[in-house]
Amino acid sequence: MDLSYLLELGVNGALAGLMYSLVAMGVVLVYKSSSVPNLAQGALTMVGAYVVLFFATTLGLSMWLAVPLAIVTMMGVGMGVERVALRPLAGRPIVMILMMTLGLDIFLRALAMTIWGGSGRPMRIGISDDPMFLGPLLINRAYAVGAVVTLVLFAFFVFFFQTRRGVVLRAIADDYMASWSVGISVERGVALSWAMSSLVATAAGVLWGSVQGVDQSLALLLLKGITVAVLGGMDSLGGAILAGLVLGALESVASGVLDPMLGGGSRELVIAVALIVTIMIRPHGLFGRHDIERL
Repeated sequence: MDLSYLLELGVNGALAGLMYSLVAMGVVLVYKSSSVPNLAQGALTMVGAYVVLFFATTLGLSMWLAVPLAIVTMMGVGMGVERVALRPLAGRPIVMILMMTLGLDIFLRALAMTIWGGSGRPMRIGISDDPMFLGPLLINRAYAVGAVVTLVLFAFFVFFFQTRRGVVLRAIADDYMASWSVGISVERGVALSWAMSSLVATAAGVLWGSVQGVDQSLALLLLKGITVAVLGGMDSLGGAILAGLVLGALESVASGVLDPMLGGGSRELVIAVALIVTIMIRPHGLFGRHDIERL
């Protein structure tokens, strides 16, 4: 097999992997403040894309207005979800909160199906279908734009966690009870993390919607987002970026090599194997914090 072809697969896969990282960042943001994996992130991504289309097609707004309005709307939805569904479960076993996020995923999927139906809709955001040329390599423009957006949001969150509000969220993530004892509003901090997670979900929905259209399949990005988050470390934004690059490149190259022999389906196989092996060998991920508790 031609080496330049494999390199092209790897580069495009790495760029697509950064778009997986965008979904993973939403999972990490919630986990950093509540220690609960957000299993509704895929559904939030799908709903965010549908909300953008509502503003753009139903109301006839330009994408430059539709996307910011959708982001604000989805941040409100995220804070509302935390207030109505999750805050009453404070102090309950983690598994109950985890099951609630799974229930939210199912509810949001069903709600989207009821409102918008199951047919796919195009997301036109002005990205040309023509590839970019990087020497002899053909680069997908949508993946390149998605990778840039992911890195910009990553830089924003790195900066945010150095601010006063970001330090508060880090304190909440370290110890709920200690944060309460010094007067920190834990509830507001967790609500803010859900709002930021919804912001990221909307961005991911727009970018992935431009690649594959907007339909129920966007919610399935949860599997790849969770795998990237677990591989990088559930509480590490930087780990999510690196894991996305590695997993995306590996998935793309493996599919290019194995699909002709197996008849397809190797992308999902690579994701599943990566998730299982990471949990078995390094459950806290590449850069996740490994807490040691005194018994």
